[in-house]
Amino acid sequence: MDNLPTTWEDWISNFHDWQERVGFNPDWMGDFDLSIQFDWDRAGDVIEYGDYAGRPKWERSLQVPQQTMRDALVSMITVQGDTEFASVEQQRHLLASAPTAYDRYAGARIMAEEQRHGWQMAYLLMTYFGQQGRREAQKLLERNAQDGDRLLGAFNRPMPHWLDFFCYTMFVDRDGKFQLGMLSTSAFKPLAASMGPMLKEESFHLGTGSNGLRRVIKAEVIPLDLLQRYINKWVSTAHDLFGVDASSSAHWSYVWGVKGRWDERKKLEAGVEVNKETLNEEARGHYHDEIVGEVEKLCGYLPEGATKLYVPHENFQRSIGAFKNKRCTVEGDLFTGSDEEWDAYMHNHFARPEDEVTLKELFKQEWVVDKPMSPRLIASGIGGKA
Repeated sequence: MDNLPTTWEDWISNFHDWQERVGFNPDWMGDFDLSIQFDWDRAGDVIEYGDYAGRPKWERSLQVPQQTMRDALVSMITVQGDTEFASVEQQRHLLASAPTAYDRYAGARIMAEEQRHGWQMAYLLMTYFGQQGRREAQKLLERNAQDGDRLLGAFNRPMPHWLDFFCYTMFVDRDGKFQLGMLSTSAFKPLAASMGPMLKEESFHLGTGSNGLRRVIKAEVIPLDLLQRYINKWVSTAHDLFGVDASSSAHWSYVWGVKGRWDERKKLEAGVEVNKETLNEEARGHYHDEIVGEVEKLCGYLPEGATKLYVPHENFQRSIGAFKNKRCTVEGDLFTGSDEEWDAYMHNHFARPEDEVTLKELFKQEWVVDKPMSPRLIASGIGGKA
């Protein structure tokens, strides 16, 4: 690690080297403000849950009572930052094939915001966690999704086209919203204060996904059964991102007060008792309920008489947890047929190689309804010129 930064300015210099290495042109950011942002008021002053509840929130890492807890914070911040830079590496090439000028703008804005979120996490590591933090901040710029060495598997997966991107921003970025929300009440105040601005920006990512899929449906070019297979692909990926069942790390993160439940403050006000053994399952359940509602909204744009789109069960095509590698249907039931029957079932319910061939032809048509660019968006310069 020859370029280990000792100052924030050193890290910024290394960040610009990373942009050049992955092929992201800084001009695509237009007037976007790549800066560090905190919402200290929203973060709160008092630890809200866990064994340290009622004490002042920690403003420096040395105030954190145990090294194990500091290590857990470093790990959480590192993983969050890693996903942000990985997303840019996964998506950067898509600007060249944006179906409309608006989509080019939206894709570039999302990548700009992801880079700002990565900056924010690197700043926390550099500022609050000494030599350990500086090492992890530099590693954020050294791993690469294209090499398959980002920390979470979902962020190493190829994203060859915009249908993947719309499903990704609809479903995988929505997992990100939940993760940020659960960190927003952290006992480590600089981390909690980082979450408010990030959540505001994340809402645009989710809107891009839902708006994109809505425009795909309205165009009536992509067959609905093909669209459903891509929904199944990315929803199962997102379900995995909530972590293993009965997670000991989630348990201790709650005990230490560094990561809470989804809507922690509302649950505390309502007196909802916590089950520290099922925190990941609880968050995944909230997420699942939300995307069911979002897909129901999409169904309102389907042609009359069309088969409704759906969200597959949490057990379907899982790569971690109790149902890892189990053959479960989209309804969540264990599949009891033969290997050949299972292959045929997956052929009908999961994105397949021939779908990619079909999509290459369909993308030659106006497969997504256009969305006009306002003068303000044009003036922002985000996305550059196609």
